[in-house]
Amino acid sequence: MHIADGILSGPVLIATGALAAACVGVGLAKMDYQQVPRVGVLSAVFFVASLIHVPIGPSSAHLLLTGLIGCLLGWAALPALVSALLLQAIFFGFGGLTALGANVLNIGMPAVACYYLFGRRVRSAASAGHVFGLAFAAGIVGVGLGCAMLSLTLYASGREFVGAIGAIFIGHIPVMVIEGFVTGAALLFLHRVRPELLAWPRTEAAPKE
Repeated sequence: MHIADGILSGPVLIATGALAAACVGVGLAKMDYQQVPRVGVLSAVFFVASLIHVPIGPSSAHLLLTGLIGCLLGWAALPALVSALLLQAIFFGFGGLTALGANVLNIGMPAVACYYLFGRRVRSAASAGHVFGLAFAAGIVGVGLGCAMLSLTLYASGREFVGAIGAIFIGHIPVMVIEGFVTGAALLFLHRVRPELLAWPRTEAAPKE
């Protein structure tokens, strides 16, 4: 899912960089101070999990944990991801510094979408099966949305990337399934053992029960 330097066009780099900066700013503004430890832990988890990757054309396939991070952090997922992606680019050359904005958007915004689509419903789920089902769907949808955003970013940079779009989606099918089970197991465990970790940030209005 990471895009390396030298692949995207100049206008796309500028647009994604500016939009990513704005979105990260929103994430910082919405982040509750009590969330900081959680943000740090999930940023580290993403940092380690996504280092194991398989190259696919101009991108790569690896665990994203988009659904898990989104359900637990909401908009705070963006500050968590930008720090992890920046360190990966600096120390391991994974992704790129000029493409940092695009990578943050392609991974971070699907996480925010999962928060609104599934995260709030996980908290009020009545049964373990319901929790797992919602979390499993969040894992799949998070990766699927990331692939869609990655494809759009590449397409905006040049029609020569059209051939790689299909390979990106096909290559991420196993990742979607794995992400579904990982997200489902993790959120089900928290729901049973530490349900307070599923509570929403104070800056976000919780849905009425």
